[in-house]
Amino acid sequence: MPTANTRDSAYQTSGSFSRRTFAETAATGAALLALQPTAALHANSRQENIVVGVMGLHRGLDLAKTFAATPGVTVKYLCETDSQRLQAAMKSVSGDVAYEIQATGDFRDILNDPDVDALVCAAPNHWHVPASIMACKAGKHVYVEKPCSHNPWEGEMLVKAARKYHRCVQMGNQRRSADKITEAIKMLHDGRIGRVHYSRCWYAAEQGTIGKGMPASVPAHIDYELWQGPAPRQPFMSNWKHHRWHYSWLYGNGEIGNNGVHAIDLSRWGLNVDYPVRVVSTGGRYFFDDDQQTPDTHVASFVFEDERQILWEGLSCNRMGIDGEDFGASFHGEDGTLKLGNRSYAVFDKKGKPQETGNGGSPDAPHVANFIEAIRADDPTLLNSEIEEGHKSTMLSHLGNIAQRTGDVLHCDPSNGHILDNEQAMKLWKREYAEGWEPEI
Repeated sequence: MPTANTRDSAYQTSGSFSRRTFAETAATGAALLALQPTAALHANSRQENIVVGVMGLHRGLDLAKTFAATPGVTVKYLCETDSQRLQAAMKSVSGDVAYEIQATGDFRDILNDPDVDALVCAAPNHWHVPASIMACKAGKHVYVEKPCSHNPWEGEMLVKAARKYHRCVQMGNQRRSADKITEAIKMLHDGRIGRVHYSRCWYAAEQGTIGKGMPASVPAHIDYELWQGPAPRQPFMSNWKHHRWHYSWLYGNGEIGNNGVHAIDLSRWGLNVDYPVRVVSTGGRYFFDDDQQTPDTHVASFVFEDERQILWEGLSCNRMGIDGEDFGASFHGEDGTLKLGNRSYAVFDKKGKPQETGNGGSPDAPHVANFIEAIRADDPTLLNSEIEEGHKSTMLSHLGNIAQRTGDVLHCDPSNGHILDNEQAMKLWKREYAEGWEPEI
């Protein structure tokens, strides 16, 4: 594993990533993708083979395959608390590699292995920070799926852990490594559509009801105790299924904390803003009378200093998002409009006439490659989505949820996002933890 170097003064400053220019990020990303294994640094300062373990095998299955396909990467472990899912993933990923992968139901086996360089955390949201901080303390780098935290306090803790242990911690908002998305963001920052005051972003899907459950016996193939991990203990419910945890405040953050983080991150990146001064949220659970706690219809507004604003719209039970598209972000400037899709952009003049379009490839492999090269260089500043940037975008999702749950207009400190003069809202800044599981640095 690379030896931690002494950090320069810029990296030691907690806000050092908050105003990274696009030019620096884009140049770094392009250079990393073009690197041959021995080109960037002297051979003695590099580690060619990076060993990873993947925790959580829903989204983690795709990540495991992407890491396995990345040159110079060995996927040593697959980890999952559902033994049936673990067995299926082992069969799927093992067919892609020429070496033996180890299966485990406990991610601590990954952390205890000195050969492992990085943990890929794709477990449910309530696991993201506890597992990631434990990994940092064990000397591992971390690729953590979005949202990078379950609550605002956790996000701040993870940033502190990355700094203290000098680990590369990247959030899985992979569009930060997408070629055409980064090209479009550069256009925005270079003034292509003039000064931009407003961005809206959205995600729309058609989720059915989760019904109403009752306490039930835990299936033999699920380690429910470890699955709950840091969360306060609750009985296993008859309507429990993978992915449904997104709709419970104990484990998830609703759609704004799921796909919403991707869209909000694009808006925040394009507007070049950090933390808001005011947050307003409306919506609710409108479509079904069931056990879901998080909104299926959600609109949140984030106002920033210097007259800038982001509007988020989330629909969980209707696929018709803004302009009929299920995902996107648009930027409205003095001289025109720029709209982003999953991998594409389109530029319009002031009258709405199309001017230019671009459509790129999947950003998954470039985002993973960027993470691996930062580990090889032992340099977190090379990351396209270093954890402080991931935390800022995740913080907006948390603030949107807190405003929704309290019904209050939130007034925030623009230097860190902390809620001002609202004791009730600040009760949601942190969660309760199961005994022995509260994250510690």
